[in-house]
Amino acid sequence: MSESKPRRKLAAILAADVVGFSRMMGENEDRTLHNLKICRAITDESIETYHGRVFGSAGDSVIAEFASPVDAIVAAVEFQKNLRDRNNEVAPEDQMQFRVGLNLGDVIVEGDNLYGDGVNVAARLEPLAEPGGICVSGKFHDEVRRKLDLGFVSSGPQEMKNIEEPVHTFMVEIGSSSKVLEAFAVPAPAEPTLQAAPERPATVEAKVPAIAVLPFTNMGGDPEQEYFADGITEDIITNLSLWRTFPVISRNSSFTYRGQSHNLKQVAQELGARYIVEGSVRKGGNRVRITAQLIDAEEDHHLWSEKWDRTLEDIFDVQDEVSEAIARRVTPSVTGHEQVRLTRKRPENLSAWEVYLQGLRCFHGRQHTDHEDPGLAQARQHFERAVEMEPSHSDAHAYLGLNSMWELTQRITKDPEKTLDEIMAHGRKAESLNPENPLALMSIAAAYFFRGDHPTALDYAQRAVQFNPSNAFSFFWLSLAQLHSGDFQQGEESILKGIELSPADPNMNHFNATHYFALLGQGRYDEALVAIDKALRQHKVGLMLGFRAAVLGHLERGPESKMALDRYLALRPNLKTRDDYRRIFVPNSALADPIIEGLVKAGWEPDE
Repeated sequence: MSESKPRRKLAAILAADVVGFSRMMGENEDRTLHNLKICRAITDESIETYHGRVFGSAGDSVIAEFASPVDAIVAAVEFQKNLRDRNNEVAPEDQMQFRVGLNLGDVIVEGDNLYGDGVNVAARLEPLAEPGGICVSGKFHDEVRRKLDLGFVSSGPQEMKNIEEPVHTFMVEIGSSSKVLEAFAVPAPAEPTLQAAPERPATVEAKVPAIAVLPFTNMGGDPEQEYFADGITEDIITNLSLWRTFPVISRNSSFTYRGQSHNLKQVAQELGARYIVEGSVRKGGNRVRITAQLIDAEEDHHLWSEKWDRTLEDIFDVQDEVSEAIARRVTPSVTGHEQVRLTRKRPENLSAWEVYLQGLRCFHGRQHTDHEDPGLAQARQHFERAVEMEPSHSDAHAYLGLNSMWELTQRITKDPEKTLDEIMAHGRKAESLNPENPLALMSIAAAYFFRGDHPTALDYAQRAVQFNPSNAFSFFWLSLAQLHSGDFQQGEESILKGIELSPADPNMNHFNATHYFALLGQGRYDEALVAIDKALRQHKVGLMLGFRAAVLGHLERGPESKMALDRYLALRPNLKTRDDYRRIFVPNSALADPIIEGLVKAGWEPDE
């Protein structure tokens, strides 16, 4: 039989190399090789996850091929982020950075190897990247730029050794990676049908139809006014939530449809809502025009529409009128106590309110990135300015507390204790201005939770749910307080309610991880594995990798659990004892021991 001849194909090529590898080997060979092994496990996992194949590896270098350039860049972004997270956890002498080059080009296939300019250009691009960065060719850039929410900075044409024509190059802005990783997460496999335990909370019952308010369209033509339309929408959602006679889908889910053309019936099905509210806002000078319409998506017909043309000083009256008109259409027979809404304290300073709305836009547009998040920094500036302009603005104080909470959980803060004090102080101030502000109560609940005072956190979370039963994150904090107190069944009911209220939430990885806690605590390990895999597909976080290893340990999955454990420990090299784990987990948690037990079953050997 004759040997197969080489053939050609188009492929996306990834070339990566360790920065300063020769120097590190000269300083300490054993340490360097140990760290290289750990880092290679991180790079190779992402390459494999996104359907790549490593076909070349010499010392500190990696060369891989992908059928899709989108898969290639998402893999590179993911492992660069994971390597950065590891570097933040280890001593300086254990840190490693990679440069990455990406090219799309013609290659020659010979056996398992690839050759040709497609490979060579990728190798020449790699040294042009910044440490921890990614450099791509113009051809690669043209293929992916419209498919990904990533920033690219042109670095112009570059002469390359043995390449005839200069290659136009672009640097990737890694800071915009979180949305990309969320959008291009590996699709979930078909989930197994699991037998429900008899005590599992019932989720199918006669329910009051829910309402979803889609982001109102900014008709003013000025993108800088987008925050204003968003703020109007958010206030209407809050107003509707205060009626308490029907569930209102969380803004985090309804805002995922911003700027999209959509089939309302499909949107309603995806959000679990029957009624859809649409509208538009046009702001010009001191005038504002608001239109709103209510649609019964199930019956596919309009129930009501109206237009308001008012001065800016009347904006809060308009919001109340919109909310009341919608509520009375949906529940026309509701009378008496059920129809009483909470009276919201309105901002007195319209300029402060607008600054607050700008803060909300930054807050909700944050990147959810560990160690840095420009959105949170910008949101803080706006909220602080709003408080300066109007010290009695309860919601602005509350959001300063919630902003600090995310700075803590995303490990942005350099002083966790100080940040915990800030969460509590802002929450208390907001509560003093409005004792029934659910945002303030959530902030206080979070502060008590992170200090390990779960009974007090539970009390404040229950009050937050009481004052806004349509806020998904109120149920999230309620569930966390219940679960870490050991009440696993009630905790599951609460988190499932939160998921129901915000089924498309950008923070769904946190909801699924919390559901994992509930299932793990009840010993429902197969279901817990499904839940944590969902969370990891949405956003890979070091702690969640540990949760997965723990449940695989409980399931006695042998090599699979050991592999998961090794991936987790690669990101937590300083995890040596059981108390080390308790220190990085939640204080006084009823879940710490079951998780530690699972890690031990997976193969962890903590020092005694």
